[in-house]
Amino acid sequence: MAVSYKKLWKLLIDKDMTKTKLRTEAGISTGALAKLGKNENVNTEVLVKICKTLHCDISDIMEVVEEV
Repeated sequence: MAVSYKKLWKLLIDKDMTKTKLRTEAGISTGALAKLGKNENVNTEVLVKICKTLHCDISDIMEVVEEV
């Protein structure tokens, strides 16, 4: 099983928000943002900060997918 953050990127487009603006407003590191971009595991604290910033639930920004 793998993690996909495609939902996060779609949500940013819908909210007309850049990745840089998300990083600044959520207070997450560039390293965490890079991991999200590569669909790598990140600390749940990072995910919670993103959810608070975007006023959404964790299922709105990520999903678990089958590895091919």
